[in-house]
Amino acid sequence: MPSVSTPVLQLDESQLKHINDKLSRLEPKQILEWASITFGRLFQETAFGPSGCVITDIAHAQGISVPVIFVDTLHNFTETLELAQRSQEHYGFQLHVFKPEGCATREDFVAKFGDELWRRDDVVYDYSVKVEPARRAYEELEAHAVITGRRKSQKGDRASLQIVEIEKGTGLVKINPLANWSFQQVWTYIRANEVPYNALLDQGYKSVGDYHSTRPVGENEDERAGRWAGQQKTECGLHKDYFAMRAAFLARKKQQQETTTQLTAQTA
Repeated sequence: MPSVSTPVLQLDESQLKHINDKLSRLEPKQILEWASITFGRLFQETAFGPSGCVITDIAHAQGISVPVIFVDTLHNFTETLELAQRSQEHYGFQLHVFKPEGCATREDFVAKFGDELWRRDDVVYDYSVKVEPARRAYEELEAHAVITGRRKSQKGDRASLQIVEIEKGTGLVKINPLANWSFQQVWTYIRANEVPYNALLDQGYKSVGDYHSTRPVGENEDERAGRWAGQQKTECGLHKDYFAMRAAFLARKKQQQETTTQLTAQTA
């Protein structure tokens, strides 16, 4: 991965705005073409949601070969894992799967962190299942840029999304070809082009994450209302400030260690 001191795109805010203004007038297929020409180490990062599936199909239709990064949290729905395999077989892309460090199965994760970590400490959970594996993927694969399926219409932190973003501190470029699409546009494309999609979409889901924090949405609910329902949370941390997430994770781990030390001293 590019070092912190030498980002792939060294642009000031006005230059980045100029690029985004130009790209905002283009179709997703043209944005993908631009990205494939501009970046030598380009990857698609996806959890095989509807938008990610559309991007994969558009790239394939344009003859653009983009390797795929899939962060397997070990808490995905079975339907998501089946879709990952179906998509890889259908399109033939190179699939890079990254899991929580030191864990190959959900049982390994429970043995390392205990039961229901997401209930006990969502900071440690998000960092362990999403943030750290993704960062490891970028570094091991020496990624210059990643394509994501995020869209403005998903609201929350994504409402002000730009087509091209440069991650602060790391210089990693994130490209969002469908930033200006609605869910209906995504779904229409999927149906019209017979794109492989998650079977859960036929059961009322619109955004699919981990099984324990995802539910179907009602007819008048926002697309991502089924994610972390009842919580003041709209992102898992993957697209938040990496260094802030890491600092919060390390602070929480330090606090846990201090608590364990105190309890041990009290029982000695």
